[in-house]
Amino acid sequence: MTPLIHFKNADILNGENVVLYGLNMDVMPGDLVYIVGKVGSGKTSIIRTVTAENKLLKGEGTACGFDLKEIRSKDIPFLRRRLGVVFQDFQLLTDRSVEENLEFVLRATGWKDRGEIDGRIREVLKAVGMSTKGHKMPHQLSGGEQQRIAIARALLNRPPVILADEPTGNLDAETADEILQLLQDLNAGGTAIVMVTHNRSIYEKYPGRVFSCSLEHCEEVIDEGIDVEF
Repeated sequence: MTPLIHFKNADILNGENVVLYGLNMDVMPGDLVYIVGKVGSGKTSIIRTVTAENKLLKGEGTACGFDLKEIRSKDIPFLRRRLGVVFQDFQLLTDRSVEENLEFVLRATGWKDRGEIDGRIREVLKAVGMSTKGHKMPHQLSGGEQQRIAIARALLNRPPVILADEPTGNLDAETADEILQLLQDLNAGGTAIVMVTHNRSIYEKYPGRVFSCSLEHCEEVIDEGIDVEF
């Protein structure tokens, strides 16, 4: 089975500076993977490397069939269509409705048929429990509802993997748990999830593979019960 995301001896940059040395990581179809560690330990830099926002200069790296070391600028949009990305701060367009937010993404990624666009929007809103909210503006939604829409947006192009960068960081505990359960349900349906978090309770409640970032390295935690440094 081919990994969806693969790093071997990869140095991860933040700007011009190396923040992680020699990263080895494989994310397989259907995996649930956590990248954990203190703020500033390089967790988000891994996600930015996967999306080709950060360059990969040393080591091997692939994402959804694209070579991250050799990828051309014109191919980056095609890579990103294969990745669903969920941000801590939602990043919805505030000047348009939920449906218009989703339509914008579909048209930007090559969808043209009106019927197919409308049908896909209905599908993803239903998948995240937001079927009745399509006409709403982002400011009319709660934080949890906005994050559900952000997850719907990430699902639009049926990506095999979702990258979730601190997806519950701006939510209260109850709402955060609802979002985590939604991501769990998507994972159970076969979508791989890679989640960046510094919240230990998340991966304790929803077990998966854990990569711990500290001291300029990020390694998989294999032993059960091992204490991850924060």
